[in-house]
This record gives sequence, C-alpha cells and structure tokens, in this order.
Amino acid sequence: MENHDQVTHHSNHYLGYRSKQLDKRKYGDEADVCIVGAGAAGGVIAHELAKAGLRVVVIEAGPFWNPQTDFASDELATQKLGWQDTRLVNGKNPLKLGKNNSGRGVGGGTVHFTGVFLRFHESDFMTRTLDGVGEDWPIRYEDLAPYYEKIEREIAVSGPKHFPWGAFKGPYPYPVREPISANSILFREACEKLGYESSVAPLAILSAPFDGRPPCINRGFCNQGCMPNAKYSGLIHHIPKAIEQGAEILSDCMVTLIETDGSKVTSVVFDHDGQEYRQKARVFVLAGFVVETPRLLLHSANHHFPNGLANSSGWVGKAIMPHSSQDVYGKLEEEVRLYKGTPVLALTQHFYETEPNRGFARGYTLNAHGVRPVAMASAIATERKDSKLVWGSELREIMLDYNYYARITLVGEVLPDPENRVTLADEKDEYGMPRAQVSFSYGDNDIKLINHAISQMDELIQAMGGKTEHVIDDTAHLMGGCRMGDDPERSVVNQFGQSHDIPNLYIAGASTFVTSSGSNPTNTVMALAARTAENIISTMKQREA
Repeated sequence: MENHDQVTHHSNHYLGYRSKQLDKRKYGDEADVCIVGAGAAGGVIAHELAKAGLRVVVIEAGPFWNPQTDFASDELATQKLGWQDTRLVNGKNPLKLGKNNSGRGVGGGTVHFTGVFLRFHESDFMTRTLDGVGEDWPIRYEDLAPYYEKIEREIAVSGPKHFPWGAFKGPYPYPVREPISANSILFREACEKLGYESSVAPLAILSAPFDGRPPCINRGFCNQGCMPNAKYSGLIHHIPKAIEQGAEILSDCMVTLIETDGSKVTSVVFDHDGQEYRQKARVFVLAGFVVETPRLLLHSANHHFPNGLANSSGWVGKAIMPHSSQDVYGKLEEEVRLYKGTPVLALTQHFYETEPNRGFARGYTLNAHGVRPVAMASAIATERKDSKLVWGSELREIMLDYNYYARITLVGEVLPDPENRVTLADEKDEYGMPRAQVSFSYGDNDIKLINHAISQMDELIQAMGGKTEHVIDDTAHLMGGCRMGDDPERSVVNQFGQSHDIPNLYIAGASTFVTSSGSNPTNTVMALAARTAENIISTMKQREA
C-alpha cells in the first residue's frame, strides 16, 4: 500500500540523514518551534504547525519504527514499543509502569494502544461544581467539541450511528467494524439481560479504506503494533504528514535538560549516541508522557527557577491519576476465544455519571476486552489466592482452558490527589538524570468505585453464562502532573497548555488533565493538542504583526 511505502521512506530517509541534521545543532541552528515527544499530542501539533508554515523540529527519545520490519504478530517481541527505562514506584498501590501505558518511539503510545476513541462527557470538566469532588477544568466540553470532531474526521474514526451516552450521540465518520468478537457479543447480550445499554466501541481503526490505508482484517495484534496500518498511530498519519510539510524528526534523541535565560526557554539539550546537542527555538512544547514531562521540568531547575521549570505553584508532578483497570475473567461452558478480533469491540457507560445511592462519586466504563494468551497468563500469575501467587502447574491448568474465558475490563475514574506524584529519586540513569519516583495510593472514593465495578462485572459474567474465576488488579493510562487552570498558584499551565511562568513553554498531552474521567484519554489528548497548536499559531502571528 502507498502508506506502507510512505512510512518506510520517511523512516529510512530520517535514519540516513539524521547525522547531517544533528551537525546543524552544534552551530546554534534555530527552529520556530521545538516539540519534545512524537506521541499522540506531539504528532498532532507538529502537523498543524508545519501546515501553517512554521519550521518545526520534533525530538523523540525512541526509534522511528517501520511497521513492516519492526512489528510482529508476537506478544513478546513487541514489548520494545513501550518505555522500558527504570522508574521507581511506591505508595499503597504502586503503579505498574512500562509497556502497558507509555510508548517509546515515533508515534508514542498510539503505536500500541487498543484504538478506543471516546470523548469525555460534559460532567468530566466540572466535577467540583457538579459532584463536590476533584477540580473543575478551565474549559468546558463545548470548548473542545470542535476539536474532537476535527480529529475524528481527520483519522476516520469508526463507530456506531448512535452513541447512547454523553453530549455526542454520533454518527462517527466511518461505520462500525463488523463482525465483532464473541466476547463482545456475549457482553452485549449480558448487558441487555441486566437492563444496561451497551454499544459497539468507537475506534481509531478503519472499517473501510482511507488515505491509502486498508481496513482492519481482525488480525488482533493492536497492542503489538498494527502491521497493516489499519489502526491509527502518529507514526503512520500525523508524523509523515508533518514531514511532508517540512517538519524535521530527530529520533533516538533523549532530551536531558531545558535551558533558560531567566525569562524564557532558549534551548533543549539532548543526547544521541553519547554525543550532546542543543536545539534552539522560539517556542518549545513538551509533549512527553506524564512521568517524563515533570521529571524533565524538575531536573531542569536553575538559579532562576530553583524548584524546577514552570513550578512556581509547586504543582509540577502532583495529582497524577491512572485509571483503575481491574480485569474480571469468567469461565464459560462455550468457547469464547479471546484472541479473535480487535481487543475492545463493545462497552457500556451505564455507570458513568454520579449516582448518590452508590456511596461514591463519579463512575466508569466497562469494556468487553480480548486478550492474548501470554498477557492473560502474565496477569493471572500476579493474582494472589490464599496469599500465594498463581504459578506452575496451577497456572498451566488454568491456561489449558484459555478458549473458554471471557474478560471484562474497568476504566474507572480516579480522583486527583496531590500526594500522588512524580518526584526525582537519588538514583541516576545513563544520562546522569535522576530517575523518576512515582508515588500512588488509591483514595476511599476510588476503592468504593472499584468494588462496585467488580460486582457489576461479576453480574455480567454470570449473565454471559459463566462464573468469575480471576479478578486482576491493574491500572491503565496515566494523566495529570502538570494540570491546567486559570489560577497560577494552583496549576502549571493555562487552558491552552501555555506555562504560567514561562510564556514560550507549552505542555501538551495527558499531563495537563485536571481530572481523569471514566473514558480512555487519547481522543481528548489529541483534541487538546489541536487546540494548543491553533493557539501557538495565532500567538506567533500576533507577535510577528
């Protein structure tokens, strides 16, 4: 396909000419905008700014992947797509970090995400006003709605004609993908038995040809990188389009320091193959992961900014929020075959909004979620039964019945807590940077929500005709750490992602989230990125005028 050749061409081109580009940095070469991170947010912003005629340089820590040679139908071989560098964790509920939540390489986490593409609800932006918990965002759903639509059309999101929950009721640009998996069919039938509405999931996965890319063939290795390129990723869409508009991508380049002159950012320092380089620019955008962005800001402290950059409020690194993501595995009498089809093909948001009689605030999404054998075995191996890990012959006996298991996964809202945070550890990495220390503990409301969700998942498994056998504690996604707000004393950036402290420094991505919602975050990350890009373009034009 044309798009396959396009990605391969850009990958090889930039690998071949990278050394020539890097030489420029030794002599103070300046861009209009430097973006750190080529993931969901960085790709969108790079494309928008390059289209506007700005000179854009994107610096990415990981490789420029080639789907045809770097991806495989193999669960173990593609763990390299995640950020594997050591992060230190603590708290009552230490997070599992690595391949499950952050990417490393051009495309970032979009290379190995499931493709679920939900919008936040209106209530997600005003939880303090409506429910007395969390914080209100400085924007409302209406502010983001045009950007949701822009992104969904730009990448041809497939979904139902009618979506039952939230402000957006559909239709999506492309029709739903058919057929859906047995796990999803059984899930939807169970929802109907229990009186819940359910829906086929909106997905950033093609149900028909688009932009030189083929429709999904139900290969099912979405979390291992989509070789046919039916699933959206920044690697195959926004980054190649940004390159066509003149953007430069510096892959395998780890940014280690942000330099300032006391009033603005002047350059970023990065490492490539043990050599140090600098990139100067007029405007800088940090579009990294929720762990790496606060880490870089705190590490870049200097005598002008002794507590770290953009941190006069003290909120850099604070109020990180994963989604609670417990899995319930139920064993059925009939075969389900969880490997068949795209992982998530059906969901319900019946329990999304606050209902006081439940005893907790906010809510969650439940997904019919497929899984590959290695991932299932690895998850069950962490489960404790009678204070013992499930392992050896016991685990083998369970996995012999793999084809008979159904799975339901929670995407639960976790409330912001400033004690859940990213700080710097004493231990250093190979670049001399302090490693990230990530602290996390669930609050009482979070635990009540999780317990309620598990009971509902158990009821659904029973309605499928099965029995719950395994409940796995897990988290997914990660948000917060550089939250947006109107008050510079209680937030890091304004509603456009612009730092309160340093006007030419922007932050993009899930780190700017104020609350976590009960929805997968990628659509909101990309919509916010499009809005940030628009603001950067208009601000730079005003300055030039």
